[in-house]
Amino acid sequence: MRPMIPQRFLLAALASLSLAACSTLPQTETASPPPAAKAADAPKRLPPPAEVPVVVKPPAPPVANTWTRPLDEEVPADAPPIPAIDLTVAPDNLWQRIRHGFGMPDLHSPLVANRQAWYLNRPDYLKRIIARSSKYLHHIVGELEERGMPTELALLPMVESAYNPLAASRARALGMWQFIPSTGKNFKLDQNYWRDERRDIVASTKAALDYLQSIYEMHGDWHLALASYNWGEHAVARAVAKNQARGMPTAYENLKMPRETQYYVPKLQALKNIIAQPETFGFELDPLPNRPYFDTVDLPGDMDVMLAASLAEMPVDEFIALNPAYHRPLIRGDAATQLVLPADKVDTFQSNLQLHTAQEKPLANWRTYTLKKGENLDRVAARYKLSLAKLKQLNGITPRVKVRPGFNLLVPGPHAQISDQLAEALPKIPSQGRKKAGKRGKKKSAVKGKPRAKPAGTPLQGRR
Repeated sequence: MRPMIPQRFLLAALASLSLAACSTLPQTETASPPPAAKAADAPKRLPPPAEVPVVVKPPAPPVANTWTRPLDEEVPADAPPIPAIDLTVAPDNLWQRIRHGFGMPDLHSPLVANRQAWYLNRPDYLKRIIARSSKYLHHIVGELEERGMPTELALLPMVESAYNPLAASRARALGMWQFIPSTGKNFKLDQNYWRDERRDIVASTKAALDYLQSIYEMHGDWHLALASYNWGEHAVARAVAKNQARGMPTAYENLKMPRETQYYVPKLQALKNIIAQPETFGFELDPLPNRPYFDTVDLPGDMDVMLAASLAEMPVDEFIALNPAYHRPLIRGDAATQLVLPADKVDTFQSNLQLHTAQEKPLANWRTYTLKKGENLDRVAARYKLSLAKLKQLNGITPRVKVRPGFNLLVPGPHAQISDQLAEALPKIPSQGRKKAGKRGKKKSAVKGKPRAKPAGTPLQGRR
């Protein structure tokens, strides 16, 4: 028979076993939250990505602004995310729509930080090109979305031309998208006596996106497609093949390219970073209404530039900024000719046009005149009550142009409006003289490389 254990000892043993078991269980008590950090203890900036060491000095003394972060930083990988967008409702701000369409892989390179520093050190310049882009962005974004292309490409004219449709380079590249004559012809951009569609807002955008699509399909990589847009697709293909033969990587940042092309994609990436998260850089990006700035109207026939601007009730320089393809005082109307007008001016133009035609007033008051044998420009200018300088200016006659008998001139009719403002506002007619071809001028394929764009901030003729 077992001896009986006193009850008090039994209870003590049970209590001891219970405490031992509790010591082996995981702790489930929630720790109290730490006290809120003082504002002075809060970190002043996010660290740059560890995988991309950046040591870049800005190329110029910084312009005073509110940006307090070092200029050698890229957008940190752990920066605040872009706010989510409700896809069921169209955003009021076009920048939000653009951000939502970003689709290119980010480029991580010290050159990106270098270009960010360049732009952010020049906030007035950056604001100027953004303001200039506001007339054209909605149209370009819509075209990109329709094609399923990344909306980063809507920022490309900032790199190419500072979004100046009148921009012209020494390589004879014209317009926002900077087409040289041969590439423009390959993409069916008219270049004739009356107009140059490399400057046409709608036509040149279509051609540029056609070109970008074709070189993306060639390379299957957007960074290589952009390098091709700047350097030429065959030059990029050769650089890729050379790296492949050596067993080297063939990504954009691994290719041996001209310095300008090395900086080309970093410029676009820098702009993308700033547009994506302007608050990260202390850059004030004003909202942009998500609605069309302009619309197109068919031209009923030949029409004076001054009359077209008058019917739309807008200054002639603003009219030409939307219609920079037309470089003569007279716009020749055909089945394909359209005018680009502010959306809120279309009805005004149409009603004024109806009134003008009802009064049987002419739409065209300029006429062509063929220089006869023995005549000179001084005599023609005097006959039409123009100064020689203005006659030359209106006809794009520069010292390099040889004027001989048979040369066609535009001269004013009895009711033509002539003003210094018109002569100054008309786009400069590009030289048709032959120049020694550069590398890109020698390409034989149907899709030719473009001329190199100047580095960001380098003035182009007419850029400012």
